[in-house]
Amino acid sequence: MNESKRVALLARAGRAREQLRTALHESGAEIVLEDDPNGIDVQTLGDCAPQVVLIALEPAIEEGLSRLESVLHDPAIAVIFDEAELAARREGWESQRWARHLAAKLHGHHDVLPPGREEESTPQLEPGLPPTPAQLHANAGIGLHLEEAADAASDLPRDGYAFTEVAARPAFGQVVDADQWLSAGIPQQDGAPAALEMAVVSEPPPLPPAAKTGLTLELMEIEPVAASRSPGAVMVFAGIGGPDAVRKLLAELPRDFSRPVLIQLRLDGGRYDNLVRQMARVAQMPVLLAEAGNAAEAGNVYVMPAELALVADNGAVGFRAGDTDDGKALIRALPPADSAVLLLSGAEVSLVGPAAELAAQGALVQGQSTDGCYDPAASRALASHGAELAAPAQLARHLIDRW
Repeated sequence: MNESKRVALLARAGRAREQLRTALHESGAEIVLEDDPNGIDVQTLGDCAPQVVLIALEPAIEEGLSRLESVLHDPAIAVIFDEAELAARREGWESQRWARHLAAKLHGHHDVLPPGREEESTPQLEPGLPPTPAQLHANAGIGLHLEEAADAASDLPRDGYAFTEVAARPAFGQVVDADQWLSAGIPQQDGAPAALEMAVVSEPPPLPPAAKTGLTLELMEIEPVAASRSPGAVMVFAGIGGPDAVRKLLAELPRDFSRPVLIQLRLDGGRYDNLVRQMARVAQMPVLLAEAGNAAEAGNVYVMPAELALVADNGAVGFRAGDTDDGKALIRALPPADSAVLLLSGAEVSLVGPAAELAAQGALVQGQSTDGCYDPAASRALASHGAELAAPAQLARHLIDRW
């Protein structure tokens, strides 16, 4: 029998909290605290000694969660997020389905099917005509279909107003001294021309006052190069139980980390913009939503939607539209000597083979330790290939030591 988990439920009063409370009771959890995160302090949350914290996310509680971060970052405590708006809307079959997934997260198993699925029944012939489609759907509501349509909306083509939450960038422009620039074109006394050393700048330098000096200068076009590009990338895969592990990993990586960090975490409904906001709250690096056609720049974290693939050009990684082949193609696209692959809780076991192949070519490949990991199947398979396992914070330290 599964051990009852001590759970703290943090949500504002309302239907979302009621729905989550019901789901916790159905999963056999012990609710040790139920309160609005805006109304409690870190001491109150720590004193109840939760093993799991379930949070109904909405903008109104972000400030309250910031005060509780010292407890939420505790490696011994697992944090599960749910969207308050979605939790409040769930009814019937959808509510029961989410409760089964919550129970799987709490108890660390994969059994999310409804009771009785193991029983095989033989259909019995009955007299009379079979029911018509209209009769079968007589009491069916349209609400579930509307929810599915809303979830699928994020996968539709978006215009330039799509949310990306781009963080501020440092300017790469450089001031050019005109006198020094001109003197480089004047022959020296020994007849040798002066060496002209100019860093690549984001914009061409201003034209010199040639009319005043009588010189005739010819400018050579210089192609701007992004100063933040670097070879390779860190590819992170996660699934069930993964958001908490990713948060703890990103919290430890410094702002000036020399590789881009790519996150693929499959979400029901594809609400990747919400995931960007969640990760940005704890990460020191800017967290962006990856988009096809853009380059992956060092010092940034990119949340990758399922429809994106990777392309490497002279070792620099960028994003393109295409089939990711469940992540295997993403791994094979990475430049081995300058890249890393991390498999966290819930990562697909099918990724272990390609990851091991990349490790044999020089990549850093590691997995989350099984202690406190909801779904360690990929980590265990990776360990059988000789890869090292560690807690998310320690994995971040290994990345820093490498680069």
